[in-house]
Amino acid sequence: MNGDNLPPLREVIASHGLAAKKSLGQNFLLDLNLTRKIARAAEISGRTVYEVGPGPGGLTRALLLEGAARVIAVERDARCLPALVDIAAAWPGKLEVIAADALELDESQILPPGTAIAANLPYNVGTALLIKWLSSESWPPRWSSLTLMFQREVAERIIAKPGGEHYGRLSVLAGWRTRAKILFDVNRNAFVPPPSVTSSIVRLTPLAAPLAPAALKDLESVTAAAFGQRRKMLRQSLKKLGGEALLEKAGIDPTARAEELTIVQFAALARALSA
Repeated sequence: MNGDNLPPLREVIASHGLAAKKSLGQNFLLDLNLTRKIARAAEISGRTVYEVGPGPGGLTRALLLEGAARVIAVERDARCLPALVDIAAAWPGKLEVIAADALELDESQILPPGTAIAANLPYNVGTALLIKWLSSESWPPRWSSLTLMFQREVAERIIAKPGGEHYGRLSVLAGWRTRAKILFDVNRNAFVPPPSVTSSIVRLTPLAAPLAPAALKDLESVTAAAFGQRRKMLRQSLKKLGGEALLEKAGIDPTARAEELTIVQFAALARALSA
């Protein structure tokens, strides 16, 4: 038993005949000490928590054990739902399970303001989900924090600073609207089955207002063009958006390259594009 009167996760997986599906990007975390460490890092005590891709419920159980007031879990794999129903029965009124694809879900209809998002995200949709949450039309968003697991390479892209090899569109979007940091790594051997890479827990906290004024769609346009040809000078990579005239309007050296620009400079380019 593990403090919640439920059997160990290995037994749960065996009894329900579950096996992680590569097509769904699944890798199950079985170590309750590790999942509780993630839950504590998310600072969820007394709060509503939104979890995507709970699988058999390893992190779900940890969130409840660490004091979440309520967990809203979204799972698209029907095979995992019976295991989650068992957790809901052990925690009456604390766990709501939604059978859906989180990428297609309108979360404004289910999440109360101030919800903490914590998840061991499926690898194949992790970046897409993060972009969805960072691209909220209204800001600050409904969520109060994101504590998420990614492949280490993706985590490094999220927190990257100008001049680094990992700096790109995701770095700009994350840095424009949040404070992001890597909390700790998770060894591949902690998973069943073990992935081929190390994973990292990333914490993102929304800024009260974006780092610099810009329209999201214009920021997306200039970063897509700039990083789409990141080895070229900006006067060339931004040619279709106005090239040197756009750069002059934003006060940026036309011979600079995308990885050299700060987030504030990208925002200036977005404003120049809008004008």
